[in-house]
Parts: sequence; structure tokens; C-alpha cells
Amino acid sequence: MPDLLTWADHFSGRPDDDLGPVLRLLAVGGVIYDRARLVCTRRGRPGARALARAMLRYVEHVELEVLDLADPSDHAALFAALSPVVAGLPDTPTDVLLSAGTPQAQTLWVVLVQAGLLKARMLQVIPPRFVPHPHPEPVREVSLDIPGFPEIRALKDEVIRLRARVAAATGDLVGDSAPMRALAERLGRVAASDVPVLVLGETGVGKELVARAVHEASPRAGAAFVAESCGAFSEGTLSSELFGHVAGAFTGATGRRRGLFEQADGGTLFLDEVGELPPAVQVKLLRALQTGEVRPVGSEAPVAVDVRIVAATHRDLAAEVAAGRFREDLYYRLRGAELRVPPLRDRRGDLAALVLHFLAEAGRPTLRPTRAAWAAVHAYDWPGNVRALRAEVRRWAVFCDDDVVALADLSAELQAADQPAGPAAPAAPEGSSAAPEDGPGTLAEQVAAVERRAIEACLVAEGGNLSGAARALGIDRNTLKRKMKTFGLR
Repeated sequence: MPDLLTWADHFSGRPDDDLGPVLRLLAVGGVIYDRARLVCTRRGRPGARALARAMLRYVEHVELEVLDLADPSDHAALFAALSPVVAGLPDTPTDVLLSAGTPQAQTLWVVLVQAGLLKARMLQVIPPRFVPHPHPEPVREVSLDIPGFPEIRALKDEVIRLRARVAAATGDLVGDSAPMRALAERLGRVAASDVPVLVLGETGVGKELVARAVHEASPRAGAAFVAESCGAFSEGTLSSELFGHVAGAFTGATGRRRGLFEQADGGTLFLDEVGELPPAVQVKLLRALQTGEVRPVGSEAPVAVDVRIVAATHRDLAAEVAAGRFREDLYYRLRGAELRVPPLRDRRGDLAALVLHFLAEAGRPTLRPTRAAWAAVHAYDWPGNVRALRAEVRRWAVFCDDDVVALADLSAELQAADQPAGPAAPAAPEGSSAAPEDGPGTLAEQVAAVERRAIEACLVAEGGNLSGAARALGIDRNTLKRKMKTFGLR
């Protein structure tokens, strides 16, 4: 018997002449299901449970699965919620009911089925109030294999790109500033392909986090992610690390050792500081990329590997090529796609989110800087970027005894940073989540600080889900979005 996958219609114990699409399918469809998955919003959960109980009149067993979807009219939110459901379905015949749910939900069922990502039969239930009774075909199969609408396999590539963008946006990268949104958008597109990636950016911007995000958002996410810094080893040791060695290859090589390429087979190999590669290793790396084979040190037989390379450097590789220190052919082989990670000074709008993230990571989530301290944090240029900010916040967690970080608690370089004077400082909107200065501030300032902290706390508790946070705060979604914009949270 097939499984049933459907949106849970708004069931409220209607009379039998208006059963609704799900119960009507069971009553007149002629198909017996032993498993049904009902998809609904959190607010629609009581109705879904009532529908499940009503379904027991037609089927012996219903397995109810409830998803808390952010917005049933939001294609991206629906896709993010439905993807794990579709991926987790057993390999059994499945029917998808198109008649229940919003037009956006119906559209996504069609996209998933037509793209080949959901192997299912699409069914439509004809509402009795719109057709003669009895209707000759109350349940019909929906097929889009008609002239002018052939099966669109290109949809599969588009869905993969959408899935990658969703994974990139919900990964470990913190920040919603314009530069980070642009990076996440590009990262999603790059991750969906299999080209080598070159991650560029200053020291400390988080290039390895970006590389991991590429891996986690790619089709290789289930395989290994292996990372190594090319500047950490001498030339001879680096060759052995990358390509492995056999017993007797050199003094101390007592057995066969797999290199990083073999360890990452099927997955992603992240080579940090690739600009530090010695010339001889550059040649071996180029050959590995060209042939898909590596030759362990001391071995005569090559080993086939399937590895995606993500490389990173803080150097200007084009200048290194011009100076003859980096091979031009390897440079172009590595830069199948480029991702530039913005420095922290260009994404100051993310400072509050990053500070909150690092405070939670350090186990001091209630610690807050005063307005004066926050002005210094905001004014500093952060030459060490996110890595330096993390180290600074961890200092606060260690040395601040109460829940306030005063200006004197900051490191010397931050205290020396040029700060705009007075309450009209540009940092104020971004720092409204900070603790009050030694003086209490105006009533409006204190109310704004409390309001922003409440919004931030709800967003954290709801995992960034705007609809869930709005419900918890007792305001509508548009009001929440407007307040987030006012407080610099988006």
C-alpha cells in the first residue's frame, strides 16, 4: 500500500457533505493508506491532530508528522522545511495530495515531483460544491507530461541551487549585513556546483568557516571535510601529508599512510594558505587536479581520488603569479570560482550578532557592554577581524565579574580607538542592546534597549524564525521586521 503525503487542511469537524480534500480522498479515492504524513504549521497543529483522528474512520493507522513551518506562503521557508521530509521518505510508493494547502505549498509539491527529487504520484480531489454530484472523476492523477509542459529536468539543478542557498544561509556563518547576504547568495550558487573554489580574504575573516559552509551546502556534505594549512609543513613533509607515503619512502616511514587527498575521497579538501605552497608541491598539486590521481611518496602506482578542492589565502595570488612565485596554470585551476570574505570593518552591522554569538559560546550570554564600551567596539577597525573579536569577547567572559562590560574592561587598543562623542554617535543604533552606561540614560533609550534585548532573545530562542519570534512577542511579523530594521538587526 502506498504512503500519503499531504498538507493538513483546516479540519474542524465539518459535516459529511464537505469532508475536505484529505478525508474526501480517503472516502472516494479507492486507495487504502497505512501511513500518512500530515504537514502543517505550529498554529495548525490542533487541526492536524483532529484531522488525523477523523482519518481513522477510513484507515487503520495514521502516523502523524508535524512540521513547524515559518510561513505557508513563503516558498523559501517551505522548501527548507519540506526538503528534509522528502529526503527522509522510505523507498515506497507515495501519493502527494495537491488539493490541500496554500498555492505556494502546491507549487513546491509540483516542483519537487517534476524535478525528480520526490518520486510520487500527484493527486487532485475535486470539491463537490463546484461540480455535479456524483462527479464522474472525484479524484484524478495530475500529469504534466503534455505538449508545452514536458518534464523539466532543469528544475532539478535549480532546486539543488535553492537547497544550497538555504544551507548557506542557515549554516555557521554569523551576520545578516549586506556583504554577508551577498556572500551567502554567491556561496549557495558555488556550493551547488563541483568546481574548485578559491576563498580570498584578510587573516581572521573566517575563510575556513566559509569553506566548511561550501562543503555543508554541497552534494558532498555527507562525506569527509579535511582541512590543512599549507604553511605549517616543510616541503618534504607537505608532500607526504597531501599525497601519503608507502613504507620505506623515507627514514621513519614504517608503513603505508594515506594522505589528505585519500582521506577526503568523495568529499572536500580545504587547503588554507595555499599561497605558501613550495614550487615542487605546486607541480604535484596541479597534476592531481588535472588527472584526479595522486602518487604517494615512494610509490610507483597512482591512486584515483574524487576530491573537491577549496583553497584559501590572504595573499594576492595574481601578484604572486606576476612575481613568478606561484604557477599561473595552478592559479587558474584553483579559481574555478572565487569567494571574497569581507573584513569586519566592512560589516559593522554584524558586530552585535557576532558579540552575542561569542558571548553565548563563552557561556556568558547575559554579559553586555556599556554604551561607551560599545562605541569603542564599533569604532575599532578590527585588523584581526572576526578572530580578534572572538578573542576580545572571550576576555570579557573571563575578567568581567558582573553582567556589564565597562570601557575599562576592554583591551588597550580598543580603549584607544577614536570614538564619536555624545549620544548622537553612529554606533548607537547598533549598540542599543548594550547595557546602560554608568548613568541610566533617557527613558526612551532604556525602553529601546530592553525592547531590542527581548527581540534578540526571541530570535535566538526561535532559531531566527521571524514568524515564531513575532508570535512569542505578541506582535505581527511586519511589525517585528520594522523594529529589527530600526535596531539594525537585519
